[in-house]
Amino acid sequence: MQSLNDIRQQFLSYFGENEHAILPSSPLVPDNDPTLLFVNAGMVQFKDYFTGAVKPHIPRATTSQKCVRAGGKHNDLDNVGYTARHHTFFEMLGNFSFGDYFKERAIASAWDLITNVYCLPKEKLLVTVYHTDDEAYDLWKKIAGLPDDRIIRIATSDNFWAMGDTGPCGPCSEIFYDHGEDIPGGPPGSPDEDGDRFIEIWNLVFMQYERFADGREEALPKPSIDTGMGLERITAILQGEHDNYDIDLFKTLIRASVDLTGVKAEGEAKFSHRVIADHLRSCSFLMADGVSPSNEGRGYVLRRIMRRAMRHAHLLGAKDPLMHRLVPTLIQEMGGAYDELNRAKASITATFEQEEERFRRTLGRGTALLEGAVEGLSKGAKLDGETAFKLYDTYGFPIDLTQDALRAKGLGVDLDGFAAAMERQKSQSREGGFASGDQATDDVWNEAKAIAGDSEFTGYEELSSEQSVKTLVQNGVSVEKANTGPVMFLTSKTPFYAESGGQAGDKGTATFGNGAKITITDVQKKAGGLHVHIGDLTGEIAVGALATITVDSKNRETTRHNHSAAHLLHEALRRVLGEHVAQKGQMVDGERIRFDISHGAAITREELARVEDEVNAIIQQNAPAMTKLMSPDEAIKAGALALFGEKYGDEVRVLALGNDPKDLTKAYSVELCGGTHVARTGDIALFKIVNEEAVAAGIRRVEAVTGEVARRYLEDQAGLARQAADTLKTRPEDVPERLEGLLADRKRLEKELSETRKQLALGGGGGASAAEDINGTQVMARVLEGVSGKELRPMMNEQLDALGSGIVAFIAKEDGKVAVGVAVSDDLTSKYSASDLVNIGAPFVNGRGGGKPGMAQAGGSKPEGAEEALAAIKAAI
Repeated sequence: MQSLNDIRQQFLSYFGENEHAILPSSPLVPDNDPTLLFVNAGMVQFKDYFTGAVKPHIPRATTSQKCVRAGGKHNDLDNVGYTARHHTFFEMLGNFSFGDYFKERAIASAWDLITNVYCLPKEKLLVTVYHTDDEAYDLWKKIAGLPDDRIIRIATSDNFWAMGDTGPCGPCSEIFYDHGEDIPGGPPGSPDEDGDRFIEIWNLVFMQYERFADGREEALPKPSIDTGMGLERITAILQGEHDNYDIDLFKTLIRASVDLTGVKAEGEAKFSHRVIADHLRSCSFLMADGVSPSNEGRGYVLRRIMRRAMRHAHLLGAKDPLMHRLVPTLIQEMGGAYDELNRAKASITATFEQEEERFRRTLGRGTALLEGAVEGLSKGAKLDGETAFKLYDTYGFPIDLTQDALRAKGLGVDLDGFAAAMERQKSQSREGGFASGDQATDDVWNEAKAIAGDSEFTGYEELSSEQSVKTLVQNGVSVEKANTGPVMFLTSKTPFYAESGGQAGDKGTATFGNGAKITITDVQKKAGGLHVHIGDLTGEIAVGALATITVDSKNRETTRHNHSAAHLLHEALRRVLGEHVAQKGQMVDGERIRFDISHGAAITREELARVEDEVNAIIQQNAPAMTKLMSPDEAIKAGALALFGEKYGDEVRVLALGNDPKDLTKAYSVELCGGTHVARTGDIALFKIVNEEAVAAGIRRVEAVTGEVARRYLEDQAGLARQAADTLKTRPEDVPERLEGLLADRKRLEKELSETRKQLALGGGGGASAAEDINGTQVMARVLEGVSGKELRPMMNEQLDALGSGIVAFIAKEDGKVAVGVAVSDDLTSKYSASDLVNIGAPFVNGRGGGKPGMAQAGGSKPEGAEEALAAIKAAI
């Protein structure tokens, strides 16, 4: 039997042997489409080729593209696990022609691969064409010899593809496989087409028209090909299965889930195991591509997929976190094709475990709320939107998880009410808000790139250069001339570094022969490879003007120090905290380092000190920085650390810093990085961590400074220590001991003061002698002046112990605040409830509260009602 891995390789090899460049899958987070949540089709990484924004550097390509559909309009999450072919993660096999070959070769290649390489029986295959596409119809007859009844004309948009309302578009031709008469369903275009007998396996898109806003469609000068075949679907057919979850990959993942839970994949448990297997793939690949669970955007989609899987693990009775224990099985199956899984293994495993521990803490309370809310609802009824929102907001239940939990009960959710609650709370969108930016300005840079290509960065060798202005933008519009005000401009070459890889864009100036000057405040990358200078113009300039562009050397120097120190920090954190540590964000500039990592707990002072010591030890080696140009694969195989989800070009800079103390023949830190760095580690001079904090669940931020900034920081800290010593009239080294003594004295005095205030409040007495008999019960009831609400509980416990059997009712007043407290001894809770008694007195002080039968408390805002409240409680007794 051919494995899924064999089938993927056969596809890529076939097209590779037919002059297609075999390209790696792009990361799941698209780098050329900010409107898209995740890559959801094979053509996404080639979108700029098809739109004409970028000139293709190859005529044709083939890929197996990672795809996720779990958010926005491409959301299959609700169906995953319950149907034969829905997945959150899937692989899309594709071959692409960028103005090279067209319909005839695309059809011939598809038919040859399917029938002669995959050896599918021809009598099991049929195709569809767009109803007006006579060319495709005739080609299928000529190439495949299919009879008329197996070439079906479809008049709907199902067989006409468009990138959007305007832009490239064209007819499609879909290939279907007939699973046989024993499965219900009819061929495409028939009334029974939604059945499972005829399954689409491959879609060939013939991109041949340009659609305009007025509805016109004109032929493209160079029509292209975009195809997509689901790897899981073709694998199921080649392995003799009808259900994608019965292929070798899913059988292995489900078997691992069964082994760890001890629950067979039968009945309702079958669906839970399927959900776990599917979600294990999508979550692991998303994390490998740099996405971290969070409460917004892409991170929120990841978290809700994780929590759906974790809930199903809970349904299977898993006593301990499950998902992280399945990661090795997934990597064993897919790590050979996707090395990013191997590189991110420690981080994926740790994140799964942290998230599952976190979710388990709230799952029980949320489930209890859900069960109580639907109790008594009949089948077909809906859970109210407010409760659904509370589950989301308080207990971390994504709305689709709530829907999933209710589906088995035949219940739904009031989605309108949920949406209204979300709007009222002004919560951030569950799907993420990915603004497309200023489209007009983007078009300017795309056009500039199409004409002149990418900018050439010369900043590794020089800090100043004479260049002419090639493109000038003011107020978001391309202009020939610009006057005083904010501007953006482009030159063919530049020494200015554009923000990327976590390094801020350079600052500096551009001066012109006519006296005009631009103060450059930032440099950003546009259209992939353009270094666009952003700044404030004084004077007037025009396109073509010659400028002397000069980088702020001091800012560049400190930025280099900070960037190199960030590399050393990254490696030190991995060595001190563990290999699960993965960079989740970075920004280095001329001021400081901000470095985010995946780590499930606060970094202790001792750990931070070890990290700091290790970085400074490497700095003191004063070892030369070594830079090499390599292919990404060569670099990673050589041990270079690549960032999860980062897209690298054909050639990358590999930076090695320091000597490994454990093996001086090896470098301490080796990373892929195109940023600017020091010549020797000693140039950094000094490294100091100034802050560590949480920025999201499982994400910690370390902030640090270097060089002169670090020296000034330490000097300031020393000054504070000297000032504290002067105030305490001691030496700086004795300050901690002196403070400990003062704090101990304060704690003792506060305790004594508290005891004195209690005695004064009680009038110097308490216990049984101060109690009165009410209805045969010993009751101690007092209004306490100058006592805070937080002091009530220990005072009531103390007096109740003294009574033995009885009731204590205290009302405390302090600084305009009032609190009502009642305590009932255990032998009386069947007759009296502290909670009931508190709620009898609370209204008199404009308060409300609650508690248990033995102890309850309420806060109020009307101290003058204290005596009435106490009288009401006594009357109730």
